[in-house]
Amino acid sequence: MLEERWAAAEQTAGLRDPSSALPPWPPLRPPAASFSPAEVQRRLAAGACWVRRGASLYDLTGFVRHHPGGEQLLRARAGQDISADLDGPPHRHSDNARRWLEQYYVGELRVDPQDPLENGVVASADTQKTDPAMEPQFKVVDWDKDLVDWQKPLLWQVGHLGEKYDEWVHQPVARPIRLFHSDLIEALSKTVWYSVPIIWVPLVLYLSWSYYRTLSQDNIRLFASFTTDYSVAVPKSMFAGLFVLGMLIWTLVEYLIHRFLFHMKPPSDSHYLIMLHFVMHGQHHKAPFDGSRLVFPPVPASLVIAFFYVLLRLILPEAVAGIIFAGGLLGYVLYDMTHYYLHFGSPHKGSYLYNMKAHHVKHHFEYQKSGFGISTKLWDYFFHTLIPEESHPKMQ
Repeated sequence: MLEERWAAAEQTAGLRDPSSALPPWPPLRPPAASFSPAEVQRRLAAGACWVRRGASLYDLTGFVRHHPGGEQLLRARAGQDISADLDGPPHRHSDNARRWLEQYYVGELRVDPQDPLENGVVASADTQKTDPAMEPQFKVVDWDKDLVDWQKPLLWQVGHLGEKYDEWVHQPVARPIRLFHSDLIEALSKTVWYSVPIIWVPLVLYLSWSYYRTLSQDNIRLFASFTTDYSVAVPKSMFAGLFVLGMLIWTLVEYLIHRFLFHMKPPSDSHYLIMLHFVMHGQHHKAPFDGSRLVFPPVPASLVIAFFYVLLRLILPEAVAGIIFAGGLLGYVLYDMTHYYLHFGSPHKGSYLYNMKAHHVKHHFEYQKSGFGISTKLWDYFFHTLIPEESHPKMQ
């Protein structure tokens, strides 16, 4: 619906200054439609979630499940002016969050001069205090060509963004992404969320059963390849401890990969490193609610999982390595499922997952250099990369 509404804008490409590095802020909009208060009320009665900011109207129906504060919080504000909510408390929404809101703009609230009730509604909207720097500009813009052509696969394009890439990739959009020209490779780069437990949980169960039997039947000793005098026996009673150790090790691996690999800043003069970053993680930050790219696709995941298995086998006895690996693999499954839920779930307010969802969405929209834990904040605490708590008084 949004694409159709902006179809006219696509016919006027080139109105924006081609020398500008990034899309203009505030985001430029298509020509405004107008809706009377009665029309807005009819849509609300039909279950839509429209809000307004001053006299500007936004249809957030498709976003309510993604809102970090929960679906009910957003639906409770349906039909209301959210200007004060954007400025806090509990926190001031980031510039990226405000850009994100503009993608759901549908038009303006229209007043009937003969209706004093409607006139009063719009008058209150017009007098709402807002930051002038955030006021929208009503000009036509081609949203499908900011720095890339969104009608074509993006991977080969982003390599040419150079120094503009880092800022561009951290300005999220509400649309899916295509990476590759090849339909086969494109299909292998995406997956549904439930492929992760379907493929990997049976392997966790098999490895756990197999290596528990090995631990029960064989005389397994640690450090036996280095010394027989100080080797340590590994009884079957240690199975649970080794399995949990594997899960704990995964949380550290998750943190380190996210912080140092996924959030590396590729050199601006390296097309291939920019492309590598984008395919690994940048595409997720650009389109954080593309449901087909939220969990690790099975084919590339198999290569990474095989690497960790071989690494453990090289440094530990087979049974010990296998049990730790099984625990780590379960940790990975829980991580991917948690990640998907943090983007698409609506956890109960005050719950652990509610707090983690707010934490992770802040990472996407404002604090990309902190908050690297997905399934736990443990290592963010340990390495001092927690997202800072904010407290902003409500604007008067």
